[in-house]
Amino acid sequence: MSLKRVEPRSIAAQLILLFTLAAALLLACGLGVFYWIVVRHAFAEDNAVLADKVSALAADLKESGSARVAEELKTHRADEHAAYWIRMLDSQGHTYAETPGMNGLLPPEIFPTGQTVATTLRSPKDYRRGARLFSLVALNEESGGQSYTIQVAQDRSSDEQVERNFTVLFIIVLAGSVLVSTLIAITVTKRGLRPLGEMAQSLRRIGPTHLKERVAPADWPRELQPLAIAFDEMLKRLDESFTRLSQFSADLAHELRTPIANMLGEAQVALTRDRTPADYREIIESTIGECERLSGIVDNLLFVARVDAAREPIARKRFDARAAVEKIAAFYQMIADDHHVAISCSGEGQIYADPALFERAVSNLVDNAVRFTAENGSIQIALAEHGANFEVAVSDNGSGIAPEHLPRVFDRFYRAESSRSSDGAGLGLALVKSIVDLHSGSARIQSEVGRGTTVTLSFPNEPV
Repeated sequence: MSLKRVEPRSIAAQLILLFTLAAALLLACGLGVFYWIVVRHAFAEDNAVLADKVSALAADLKESGSARVAEELKTHRADEHAAYWIRMLDSQGHTYAETPGMNGLLPPEIFPTGQTVATTLRSPKDYRRGARLFSLVALNEESGGQSYTIQVAQDRSSDEQVERNFTVLFIIVLAGSVLVSTLIAITVTKRGLRPLGEMAQSLRRIGPTHLKERVAPADWPRELQPLAIAFDEMLKRLDESFTRLSQFSADLAHELRTPIANMLGEAQVALTRDRTPADYREIIESTIGECERLSGIVDNLLFVARVDAAREPIARKRFDARAAVEKIAAFYQMIADDHHVAISCSGEGQIYADPALFERAVSNLVDNAVRFTAENGSIQIALAEHGANFEVAVSDNGSGIAPEHLPRVFDRFYRAESSRSSDGAGLGLALVKSIVDLHSGSARIQSEVGRGTTVTLSFPNEPV
């Protein structure tokens, strides 16, 4: 069963959608509040006018009497579009007087029960007749010892039409505003994301042969400058990695070519004519030596590669550093005696490290010191604790290293001496640096031509 490919989300589409939704919500809230205020105000104003009308009728009935009010109602013309419709009922509920034509349009039974003026105006009754809307009120009032019920209907059809028109206008304005907001969001988003497109074009020009190019963070908006800086730093690291890889490939080819060429040349010479058993033995011994050299190079390369890939197991524990370095010094003293070189140890303490890796790192330093220390020289191995670190320093009074070589002495296959035929493959210090990195420590070197070299390894006392 094939899985459906999920399309990546578009930043531009999300920004446009969110901007449009936010604008629509704000507009809807704003227009809704305005709509509610306008409609509420219109109906409140109608209620106030209706209250004035009812109060005026009640006052006329008290002052002028029912006959005068009835006479005024009869003089009104039958007009279906009148703003007010008024009816007077006597105490038996019979029509005493009404606006002409009111009976067919608004029968008495649809009105609420007559109450006092204050009670009636608090809750007018809405009544719809066809397309027309009325507000109905009724109140009881006395005049000349008789009780009358006054029914008043206010025609609010025009207000309802205004409300409908306002609703249509509300929808049109909201839809138009959302459309305009969408267009603005599209324009702003495209303009805002344009630098990303320009950055992408700049990055497309960068390839293996153009790693020196940079994005130039100063030319980008402030929000994109951290991204541009990160890209420049990445390109710098890639450039350095490609350079080291190219140099490493060249050095590796050179180091492997020499022993292979030696073995091939000796074998070809041996086959040119018959040799004595002693000659063959000498050739085989030389081949074995070259193979051992190749095996050492391959082993060191595999170790460094495993360290780089963080796959090298490391079993740290606390042990006596002085005993470990004295063991190493005793081993190399036999070799150093041939050159009349003395190896001494100083300091003591407990170190937290992998014993095998620690021994390998210090052995490489001592081996280098023995090979590059002149006759009657000396080598010192010093141990000391400095704060949260334990340091091991291997010093010699040999030939030293020129300042221009110091930044690269920990690189693989890099050798400060000019001769390629000298002993070693230039992996010793690179291996030492890898071991120290495994322990989250550090390695530093100090050297002066003619006065010797000191390499200091720093191991943390606690897990990092």
